[in-house]
Amino acid sequence: MEFVRRHIQPQVQDALEWSRVVLLHGARQCGKTTLAQAIAENRGGTYVSLDDEAQRELAEADPVSYLDNQRHPLVVDEAQLGGNRLIRAVKQLVDAEPTPGRFLLTGSTNFLTVPSISESLAGRVQIFRLWPLSEAELAGSQPNEIMSWFDGQHRLPPADGMVRSEYLELVCRGGYPEVVGLAPHRRRSWFRSYVETVTQRDIASLVDIRKAAALPALLRWTAGLTSSHVNLSDAARKLEVSRPVVSSYFEWLQTVFLVHELPAWSRNLPSRPLRRAKFHITDSGLAASLLGLDADGLMPPTSPAAGPLLETFAVNEIARQLSATEHDLTLSHYRDNQGREVDLVLEAPNGDVVAVEIKATRSPSRAQLNHLAWLRDKLDVVAPGRYRAGILLHTGDQHGKIGDRLYLRPLNCLWSKRAG
Repeated sequence: MEFVRRHIQPQVQDALEWSRVVLLHGARQCGKTTLAQAIAENRGGTYVSLDDEAQRELAEADPVSYLDNQRHPLVVDEAQLGGNRLIRAVKQLVDAEPTPGRFLLTGSTNFLTVPSISESLAGRVQIFRLWPLSEAELAGSQPNEIMSWFDGQHRLPPADGMVRSEYLELVCRGGYPEVVGLAPHRRRSWFRSYVETVTQRDIASLVDIRKAAALPALLRWTAGLTSSHVNLSDAARKLEVSRPVVSSYFEWLQTVFLVHELPAWSRNLPSRPLRRAKFHITDSGLAASLLGLDADGLMPPTSPAAGPLLETFAVNEIARQLSATEHDLTLSHYRDNQGREVDLVLEAPNGDVVAVEIKATRSPSRAQLNHLAWLRDKLDVVAPGRYRAGILLHTGDQHGKIGDRLYLRPLNCLWSKRAG
């Protein structure tokens, strides 16, 4: 496919102007290498990949010399493969010469979960997460819609309305650059190889996996529960492995960015919120492939997977767009012991809140905003003025205000360039 400009690129380039080390991490095949190579070329630097066995052996033999005898800025792709010695060598070099922008490291492992790495580079590194492509990036539009919900300046709806089948095609395609232009049967083959590579090679290179076959099985099981709570005790019984092993493996699925957590939200409301996190597969196309589903299989109104997969798609799109902006919003979900639930709660540093519901319907009803209205009323009591909007995203074309700070928005308002 053609080069797609990533929204996060200006932030990464700016960080190289003042930070000694910049780290770009995210799922394998999400586009880190392409972005890092483009930045290295623009800045007259050097690119090396530790996926290359010869390069990795050189780096392991004498990491200080390897890193220092290169033209900087030096991009080290898949830096986690160099181990702790490489990271300590980076620390040694930037402490001796604290010039900004000396190193751009990329990794397919969440470096924040590796204490030896995060501690070595503390105070020396700026960390960015790169997700698979967002629909906004593919459309060439800017991520402005989400912040308009906070300031009350709701933009006009997209002129190019989409139908349910088109949304489901996007859900099943996902955002990995390599699959965007592939036919469905080729995507399925790509996803199978991808899962095998990440679970059988990448994770195995980082930890001693004694029951490696359980990893893809656990990932498939999690895909069946995407956008919901995950009971690891149930998984242990189904996969016939111990609860501690399943817990450890699930953490590794998060470490390599196959699964991401949506924590529970609370704000001293007069209810009893449940504290359990929800989990989403990082890419809806990967989730659909793991479940053996395509857009045709999701089309029937009775499809039990259509709603959860669309929710994962929408949550991922919002997370992808926000990760590439300077807006420091936290993403959570809400659920209480009375069954009230909000799919996504966006909270700004000043406490402002936008609540989002995602429905796989072309005909949204007022009743589907009841939980958004309940949250509005309760938050108005404990934090007046902080509830900015309740948004119902759906697959139809209805839009507009439907109550006090309650709005209907078609899902493609998140990326359509025709939104005014």
